[in-house]
Amino acid sequence: MKKTGAWLATYALEQIGARFTFGIPGVHTTELYDELNNSQKITPVLVTHEGGGAFMADAVSRLSDSIGVLTVVPAAGLTHASSGIGEAFLDGVPMLVICGGPRSDSDYRFQLHQMDMHKFMSGLTKATFKVTSHEQVVPTLFEAYAIATGGEPGPVFIELPVNILLYTGEVSDLPRYAAPLPEPFGFEQEILRAAELLRHAKHPCLFVGWGTRNAFDQFKAVAEWLEAPVATTLQGLSAFPGNHPLHVGFGFGASAVPAARNAFKDCDCLLAVGTRFSEIATGSYGVDVPENLIHIDINPETIGANYPAKVGIPGDAALVSNQLLKALQASGPRRAVQSALRAQIRSDKEAYRQSWYKSDVPDRVNPARFFDQLRLQTPDDGIIVVDDGNHTFLTAELMPIHAPRSVILPTDFNCMGYAVPAAIGAKLSHPGRLVQTIVGDGAFLMTCMEILTATSNHLGVIYYVFHDGELSQIAQAQEIPYNRKPCTKLGPVNLEGVALATGAAFVRMPDNDSIDGAIRQAIEISCSGRPVIVDVKIDYSKRTAFTEGAVKTNFQRFPLNQKVRTLTRAFTRRVTG
Repeated sequence: MKKTGAWLATYALEQIGARFTFGIPGVHTTELYDELNNSQKITPVLVTHEGGGAFMADAVSRLSDSIGVLTVVPAAGLTHASSGIGEAFLDGVPMLVICGGPRSDSDYRFQLHQMDMHKFMSGLTKATFKVTSHEQVVPTLFEAYAIATGGEPGPVFIELPVNILLYTGEVSDLPRYAAPLPEPFGFEQEILRAAELLRHAKHPCLFVGWGTRNAFDQFKAVAEWLEAPVATTLQGLSAFPGNHPLHVGFGFGASAVPAARNAFKDCDCLLAVGTRFSEIATGSYGVDVPENLIHIDINPETIGANYPAKVGIPGDAALVSNQLLKALQASGPRRAVQSALRAQIRSDKEAYRQSWYKSDVPDRVNPARFFDQLRLQTPDDGIIVVDDGNHTFLTAELMPIHAPRSVILPTDFNCMGYAVPAAIGAKLSHPGRLVQTIVGDGAFLMTCMEILTATSNHLGVIYYVFHDGELSQIAQAQEIPYNRKPCTKLGPVNLEGVALATGAAFVRMPDNDSIDGAIRQAIEISCSGRPVIVDVKIDYSKRTAFTEGAVKTNFQRFPLNQKVRTLTRAFTRRVTG
């Protein structure tokens, strides 16, 4: 039979269950977009910038069982999308990057958009492919999907030359996609050793990350069996219920909130699952990890990379947790409820919140009071999309997340501008769930015009823009050692004007008294399918535990002469103004 490469690519995407593609059509992909438009299973979504499309695809993969798919033109379209591809790569998010390519049947050089895209993509993806015949289209996309979703997930790049997409070619058959069979587990002895260490520990603790997103109930059961406090990574905020009495917060070291620091203070056995112990997760490596570390991660290269593991198990968190729970249950009786531990966690959390209430200032919104109301008015399955900045750590410390896969945010790659488009991908994936975004004004300005995509698709996403006029996370990091904040003050922006330009509704939140009503109004408007921009006049005067802890950790690591230089400069500038 004869088929165009565009028809074959669409067929393959339908076979693997893709629901959306994101991108901007160009001369290399017109045939592909025409075929996608014919599909009854896939909706091609036009974006305003390919970077936004990559973040949308990222959100689809994070929040649904479908994979996010990019369909972009070569060179400029691909380079625009690269930030979102890189975010997915470092965050372990599957994605298919389907890119048109220059003609492969031409001897002419310097074609439009011609560049070595595979060299460019090699550091941002798990694998790259270039299709050279029609017969390869479907098998290549099937293989790319298996790689993207297998092991530690990540993006895979596929180049489809324009002549392959546009012309018909002979194919022998149309295979159906069959998922690869799971490999045998094979870590029974390590599981028994881990269970033994946990059973004999006096103060076991759990540290869970993004890798446990599909093992929410299992690790809740493990924590309750051990009666162990649980901290999460930043990306793993929804890996354990924030309203559980054993939940202590984000992180557990010097940069963590008091509940986590106190609960982990005497930890003699740490069960860490689905985390790489990366810089943000550890507050710039400011955590004390006990000798008895049990490290479970699907990527064997992460185990023991930053902290030596007594027991290392490279495996899927859901599978390992089931085996571990069975081993614990067989090893002896469940630990009694630690009333004193639970009371201390509850008391520490309340005291920390009270410290925020005391920082009220006139004509500004107190972050703790904002998140109190947001939590009250958000259903447990409501989706929160967070950008990169000071607001990230405010959300982590002050917004308890109750349900799995209900918060997404950029980590490690830490790409500002993530949240506005990612929230669109979230709403497309779950049109019946409330989708709200926490974004700083600096990050908002990077991608705010993507709200046009939300408007044109009738997506009622709410954007809470924390508006203070600065790049506050960096401004705070500068102010402490330098007593000045160069290049962090933003130009004045009229957020109501952005709403007018993009077709969004606009709501003001100028002070604490307006919080309740503004959130209610935004939610009501969003139910009509219209995006909403909420101008939150946020007060950033109080620093998060993460910011203060990370600064101290890094300063303590300085050599003595650098400490003296830094302190002298800071003191002199404060005295002289």
